[in-house]
This record gives sequence, structure tokens and C-alpha cells, in this order.
Amino acid sequence: MSTTVPAGSLRPTRTLDVPAAGGVVTLEDRDHTRPFLLLHGGGGPATVTGFADLLAHRTHSRVLTPTHPGFAGTPRVPGVDSTRALAAAYVGLLDELGLSDVTVIGNSFGGWLAAEIALLGSPRVGGAVIVDGIGIEVEGHPVTSVAGLTPADLSKLSFHDPSKAPTPPAAGGTGPGPDVQALLSYTGPTMSDPTLLDRLRALDLPVHVIWGESDGIVSAEYGKAYAAAIPMAKFTVLPRSGHLPQVETPEELLGAITDL
Repeated sequence: MSTTVPAGSLRPTRTLDVPAAGGVVTLEDRDHTRPFLLLHGGGGPATVTGFADLLAHRTHSRVLTPTHPGFAGTPRVPGVDSTRALAAAYVGLLDELGLSDVTVIGNSFGGWLAAEIALLGSPRVGGAVIVDGIGIEVEGHPVTSVAGLTPADLSKLSFHDPSKAPTPPAAGGTGPGPDVQALLSYTGPTMSDPTLLDRLRALDLPVHVIWGESDGIVSAEYGKAYAAAIPMAKFTVLPRSGHLPQVETPEELLGAITDL
């Protein structure tokens, strides 16, 4: 375990390796009482690190940010080879940590994971926030495939203002990067589950679906369908934001999450 203190903060961040589903999940733990489980998407853990610090600082909350096994060079967990299996592993992680009343927040693939975690009915989960999630199938509004996109094309689809996109790492070889390969290994090539939309109708806990108005990966209409399928869902559109509000418009996203 290691402990760091982000610049300008007196709130330490611990990095933990937690046993889960027969393997180990690496996560960062910003411990300030109220628990959030913050789940990254296909862009990897770096896409939520800054927002995790903001969320912990502003709400004085405990914020856990796991790195999905296989992302950022981390090892895979044996048998955890699908979105549902990863969701079950994270419920096991919450059991391991003994947490309660956890709000699960997920962006993109993390949003799909948040939905699957909520569907497992764990008493440790009190609510979910789905931010520009993928996973459902909506006629006329397919998920844009990311497998063959260049970093520049991906930024154009992911950001309202592509100039706000982080500088991508130097390209190494051809084909999908390691994180995209890890993503597709969980989601399959369509990045969706044809059963998810109907299964969402069984959710009986508060869910907030938040969407970037300029999302070019999954449109706002796709987001509306996500929210419409969940009986207790609230739907919020963020203007001047794309697929990664936690990177592009973090203050607006924080306001939407805390304005319950």
C-alpha cells in the first residue's frame, strides 16, 4: 500500500491491492466517510483521477477508483471476462471492504458496470449515477465503435471542445491500444448487451443518468432511452460537454451529482 497527497490538498490518497474474485484489483482510496465507487470507461483510470480528487474534496467523501483488471497494464482476474462478471467482482470488493450505502458512479463502460452492479441487488449499494454509459441497444442510435479510431478522431467524438482533450500518449504500433483491447474483451465488439435494456426495468433504487449534450459516442437520445428504462431514474443533460464530462466539464458534473 502507498499513500500520496495530491498537490494543494491535505487529503491523502491510498493505493490498495484488494482481493476480489480470486484475483486482485488495484484501486485508489480517497477516504472521507460517505462512500463513492467511481468507475472509469475505455479511456482508462486517468479519465477519472482528477474528478475523484474533486469529488472527495468538495463532498468530504470516500472515493474509490478501481483500475479495471487488464487496463493500464494491470493483470486480468481469472474468470472475470465479461461486464457482468466484473460487476460481481466489484460487489465482492465492497463486501471485502465492509462498505454500506455506496453510490456507484460510472462513465461510459463504467456506466454499464454501474448499471450491472445496481442490478445485482447488493444491500451495500444505495444508488447509481450513469454518466454517458454504454451497454444498451437503442434502435437508430448505435454505439460508435472505437476500435479503429485515431486519437484525433476519438477526441472529436468525445469532446464538445476537442482542445480540452488530454494529449494522447505516443502511438506504439498499429491497431487498437491495450486499453481498447481490454475494453472489448469485456464488452464484445458491439459494446452492448441486447438483454440490458429490459433488465434495467427491474431496478428499484435511485439512479441518475447524466449525459453530455455533444456526445458523439452515444447520443443524448441514447441517454434518454437509458433513463426511460429505469423506473426511478432522473435524466440530466450537460450542455457544452461530450462523452467525458468528468474531464471536460467537471464542475457541472459535480453539480449534477450533488444536486439530488
